[in-house]
Amino acid sequence: MKEYGIIGKTLQHSFSPRYFNNKFSDGNIEALYTAFELENIAAFKNLLQQKQFAGINVTIPYKEQVIPFLDELDSSAEQVAAVNCIQTHKGKLVGYNTDIAGFTGSLKPLLKAHHVRALVLGTGGASKAVQQGLRSLQLPFTIISRTPRVGELGYDQLDSAILSSHQLIINTTPLGTFPDVEAKPELPYAYLTADHLLYDLVYNPEVTAFLKEGLQRGAQVKNGFEMLQLQAEAGWKIWNE
Repeated sequence: MKEYGIIGKTLQHSFSPRYFNNKFSDGNIEALYTAFELENIAAFKNLLQQKQFAGINVTIPYKEQVIPFLDELDSSAEQVAAVNCIQTHKGKLVGYNTDIAGFTGSLKPLLKAHHVRALVLGTGGASKAVQQGLRSLQLPFTIISRTPRVGELGYDQLDSAILSSHQLIINTTPLGTFPDVEAKPELPYAYLTADHLLYDLVYNPEVTAFLKEGLQRGAQVKNGFEMLQLQAEAGWKIWNE
């Protein structure tokens, strides 16, 4: 029986085990997908010694930290220095990033002519995939961080002018994820309008506190569930090449 899994810090509400185990069951595939909560990335080495994985998914906070444990990186992972999908190929661990394809595939149908600039909230591995996706769509963006570096902005710098000129806002942080459902990025939400599109990579709950702020002001909103499905299917194709 082939073994697959996902590694992360907190996985009790992870989408992936049910999704892939249902796929195995429906296709009469002899395989098992298991969630492995790791206290730190060093524990990944021990896990690899215990299991022979055919494929592994990686989620918060290990998408960047996992790279030193891999033998090779696909160009998708090299572009963003973040990995969310690992394939075992000829005894080697090869890292990929399917978040890019999942994000662009989910976002593109929602874009309108006035969505010409984006704010990207957060700087982690998911943010890097979103940034690369925006580049591929030729959409300029500004990164928002709690500790901004050169070229980035802090949350306290956001005002009416910035929000009016950036009508696509993407949350790549885990803020608002169950069970901390009241948490949300510290934005001046009063400046949102019906022309804004708010995209949240969080999918549990279905409507986050961030998205609720947009809905209250007539904005278009989208959570990360479709992105999750699209990146999972992209990973499945990699594992079965």
